[in-house]
Amino acid sequence: MISIFKNKSYDYIIFLTLFLLILPIGNALGIISTNTISLWGRYFCFAIAAIGLDMLWGYTGILCMCQALFFCVGGYGIAMHMLLAASGKGTYGEAIPDFMVWNQVKELPFFWEPFHYLPLAILSGLLVPAIFAGVFGYFIFKSRLKGVYFAIITQALALAMWLLFLRNETMLGGTNGLTDFKELAGLDLTSSTTKLILYLVSCLVLIAIYMGSKKLVNSKFGKVLVAIRDSESRIRYTSYEIKNYQLTIFVIAAIIAAIGGMLYVPQTGIITPGRMDVKASIEMIIWVALGGRGKLKGAILGTLLVNFLYSIFTSILPGSWLYVIGILFIVTVLYLDQGIIGLPKQIKGYLSKQKSVNV
Repeated sequence: MISIFKNKSYDYIIFLTLFLLILPIGNALGIISTNTISLWGRYFCFAIAAIGLDMLWGYTGILCMCQALFFCVGGYGIAMHMLLAASGKGTYGEAIPDFMVWNQVKELPFFWEPFHYLPLAILSGLLVPAIFAGVFGYFIFKSRLKGVYFAIITQALALAMWLLFLRNETMLGGTNGLTDFKELAGLDLTSSTTKLILYLVSCLVLIAIYMGSKKLVNSKFGKVLVAIRDSESRIRYTSYEIKNYQLTIFVIAAIIAAIGGMLYVPQTGIITPGRMDVKASIEMIIWVALGGRGKLKGAILGTLLVNFLYSIFTSILPGSWLYVIGILFIVTVLYLDQGIIGLPKQIKGYLSKQKSVNV
């Protein structure tokens, strides 16, 4: 696509804006189903989380393997509100969710109380992962853990939280998670109109976060992040407090992931601990690597492409997806060091090299 703007980053804004028009128009004409609209809305939510991971890994050099955890925590925040909104209309007519009734819980746990109100649910869905990331990140970055050690400890964190959320004692639905949502802000979640609204909101939020993230990484703050990635030891000799920059971007990435999670749950209708396990975070890393890390639009491209291929292969050849994603990741590591987004530049460099050899 040839940009009409001088800044090429606007290409992806135009591309995403087209989704705002093409899919709804296709749905109105009966060409595109409402389920397809909802599916792409979920893809956009994944892309939001991938942008946060790219700022961590691609721009700062921090390989975080718990991004899916923050995505899931944000999802649980909005899910708790929707479940409470539906609980008064449930099978038992109780003021508490059905799964608590089945577990013979008589009173709503105190930490559920704020989620009766949507503004507090949204605020909690953002603050909880932000505070958690801030406290965890403070001790990790203060200890100067980095590289594979940071990846391992965040992987251990994701595993620990996954095991915690699996327990019924946490009053978060256990293995089954939270589901059976009826409405959000008075909108019927089964309605085609609501699904279209959620799709449009997801796309608009993705565009806003992409623009905001692009502005952030192009600022002085972003340039310091890149400097930390390229030569952390040299930056330590300057007046910059590296751990403060690392902690800040870690918290920002957690908040961005939580936003994606809050938009994802109303569209998928369920949230389980399986969405926060180690495998889910590794999948996010694959999205960013395949699209091209250090390029925010690469994170979006990789996420949309991988999830689109996932939908195709799981429909045609259900057992083949693990092989496909494995092959994609191997090819990316061996041959696409800049991801798909850098493939044209890589091909151009290869052709130039061949031309010079022939001369």
